[in-house]
Amino acid sequence: MDYERIDRIIDRYEAEPSALIQVLLAIQSEYHWLSREALRRVSERLQVPMTRIQHIATFYKAFSLVPKGKHEIHICMGTACHVRGAQRVLDAIQDVTGIKPGETDLELQFSLETVNCLGCCALGPVVEIDGQTHGKMTPAATIEVLKNYQ
Repeated sequence: MDYERIDRIIDRYEAEPSALIQVLLAIQSEYHWLSREALRRVSERLQVPMTRIQHIATFYKAFSLVPKGKHEIHICMGTACHVRGAQRVLDAIQDVTGIKPGETDLELQFSLETVNCLGCCALGPVVEIDGQTHGKMTPAATIEVLKNYQ
């Protein structure tokens, strides 16, 4: 664990306990997960009890306590996307990455999650990769998009 990098993140927020969530988000963004060591360092530097930090880290879905891939894939399985072929798109993603929803590949390249709605129903089926929305996806188009992230 690179404590200097974590300390720099904490210092950006002036080690303010009130900035706990922002600090955790920044660490999550940097490392793609929150390790036990990182949480301990935050606890020490912000003088916030470890129990409070763990409560926050497990409460919010934005945080992960297990390693995530460099690229996070979210596929909408809501009604509009589902009826337009989201399952076929999901199958294509699983074939290319070798992972199922909730998993991360061994190389830590991709993490895959299904979501109920991404708020772009007219663009369905929708795949979001690293916050970038890709609409009206087909299995073939999805495979092409994934090539840009490999």
